[in-house]
Amino acid sequence: MIPQTPLALTALLFLAGAAGVWFSGGRLVAYADEIADRLRIGRAMMGFVFLATATSLPEIVTTAIAAGGGEAPLALGNLLGGVTLQFAMLAIADGFARHAAITSFPRKTTVALEGVALAFLLALLLAALTLGERTLLFQVGIGATLLGLVYAATLGVLRRHDAADPWTPVHVPEQAEAEEESVFVSSFPHLGTTTLNLRFLLLSAAILISATVTVIMAERLADQTGLGTGLIGVTLLAGVTSLPELSTTVASVRIGAYTMAISNIFGSNLLMLGLVWPADILYRKGPILAEFEPVLQLSLVSGLIVTIVYLGGLLLRSRRSLFGFGIDSLVVLGVFASTMVLYWVSG
Repeated sequence: MIPQTPLALTALLFLAGAAGVWFSGGRLVAYADEIADRLRIGRAMMGFVFLATATSLPEIVTTAIAAGGGEAPLALGNLLGGVTLQFAMLAIADGFARHAAITSFPRKTTVALEGVALAFLLALLLAALTLGERTLLFQVGIGATLLGLVYAATLGVLRRHDAADPWTPVHVPEQAEAEEESVFVSSFPHLGTTTLNLRFLLLSAAILISATVTVIMAERLADQTGLGTGLIGVTLLAGVTSLPELSTTVASVRIGAYTMAISNIFGSNLLMLGLVWPADILYRKGPILAEFEPVLQLSLVSGLIVTIVYLGGLLLRSRRSLFGFGIDSLVVLGVFASTMVLYWVSG
């Protein structure tokens, strides 16, 4: 859809698209935080549902096009190939969390329950792949259907839990560092709620457009510079597709919305798993999970590991940090680096 461009213009458009994603993501978080306070949604649910959906729009559109066009490996790789990378984005954002582990800040257990749900869906997907996908109805697989149904049920469970969380932490961060969920001071007193919602939608569209341009230009850069074959090309494209999540997560941490930052990543990964079912419906050549490439199993296994690591961090609530990062985030970065090495070793 975008005409061919010389290398210099390709690089310029790439940087412009990346800047658009970064700016839009930062503003999107500010509006999301305000909307959560005004509508009493809760930062966990705001990050888990609305922010995660907005930042995942490029993946959603790409997956729909790939699945509808019969490109199962592309659709599945787009959904499942970046689970650990998403958590690496959260680990990087941890470095902005005021010299304490980011998992020590959330006051409610909703984010921990999100981690449990993500671990369950990852295990369910691995089980479906191990047993082999079977057709249920109309060329749609049993495993993909279970993923979609469990994801839908998870939304309802988390919404009810967030509204009536029975747990209260005994030790919370100091008042100056805690998320002030009970005290609402508007950051946009001159804007009505309808205007805020409209701006949220417009910025979501801006993220979709900017991210799409960035991904296209990243692919061209990989081809034009000769980096398209090999680990560098793969990691470049994977990093570019995660720019919206990185932008919004870092922005959330900078304004002290730590719960929303964590829920954004958990929500993005859960949404990707839930979208396997719609992708299977659009894919008309049979169950889409039957076309699953074994190399992606490494991403799922490492994703399950880092999910458990962060879930442990949310339960332990340790404030210890090293080099400005929580211990759990350093472990996650180590798992991500090891996963990249294993990808390279496996060819």
